[in-house]
Amino acid sequence: MAKKVKKRGEIKRKLLHKYRLVILNENTFEEKISFKLSRLNVFVSGSLCIIGLIGLTTLLIAFTPLREYIPGYSSTKLKAQATELTYKTDSLVRTLYYTNKYLNNVRMVLRGDLENDEINRDSLFKQFKLDPSTVDLSPIKEDSLLRAEVALEDKYNLFESSSGSTSIVFFPPVSGTLSQAYDTQKKHYAVDIVAPRETPVKAVADGTVIFAEWTADTGHVIILEHKDGLLSVYKHNGSLNKSQGDVVTSGEVIASVGNTGEYTTGPHLHFELWNNGAPVNPMDYIDFK
Repeated sequence: MAKKVKKRGEIKRKLLHKYRLVILNENTFEEKISFKLSRLNVFVSGSLCIIGLIGLTTLLIAFTPLREYIPGYSSTKLKAQATELTYKTDSLVRTLYYTNKYLNNVRMVLRGDLENDEINRDSLFKQFKLDPSTVDLSPIKEDSLLRAEVALEDKYNLFESSSGSTSIVFFPPVSGTLSQAYDTQKKHYAVDIVAPRETPVKAVADGTVIFAEWTADTGHVIILEHKDGLLSVYKHNGSLNKSQGDVVTSGEVIASVGNTGEYTTGPHLHFELWNNGAPVNPMDYIDFK
């Protein structure tokens, strides 16, 4: 027990023993500065300095741009820029996709053909059209009750019901004789209308000119874009009265009948209607008589 007490006293004496640190002039040995220190003071002072350096380093890393030089530490500004660039890239890719799809539709319209033998909508309608003679059309009790209920509601309804669908009233593009009809078997996705040269060709509906150029196969071609994804195409024109980007109204003169292009057989208008990238029969929408 006495040894332990003696040992503790010796340790305490060593920690608290005073030492003098003197800074002298090397040439004159003149005392400049002196410090009285103990081992305990040195230990405490050193620990406080180390803790202070650690705290200062942490503050510099957390609140100054120096943190960007530490490997693996990403900048908040760089993160925001990367996120913004990611959104812009995604938007550009999506825009490029729809642009390529749009240009591909225009390319198919100019060629007058479908890629990869795409199924025509009109042929599907004809193929799956039901024969009324094979369907039982006799009214049932539920149907009669529903009809009576709807009739009663319509009788006292002061406002017309809105279906939400839009429709376009088409204007005949030119007056003349129909020489060739729409025929999917022969890949003739248009109607040919014979008319004298210089006969005005009119827009079938309000729209915007998206193509107005010369092509070797079909001569002067003009394409209008209408609402609901509809395109109207006018080929073999003698001249064009509108340019790309022009806005036209229904019945406005956009070209004149001609005999231009390699595939023409005489003065006529080759007219096509395309709905969302697929050709449709113009005679289902326009009365050419």
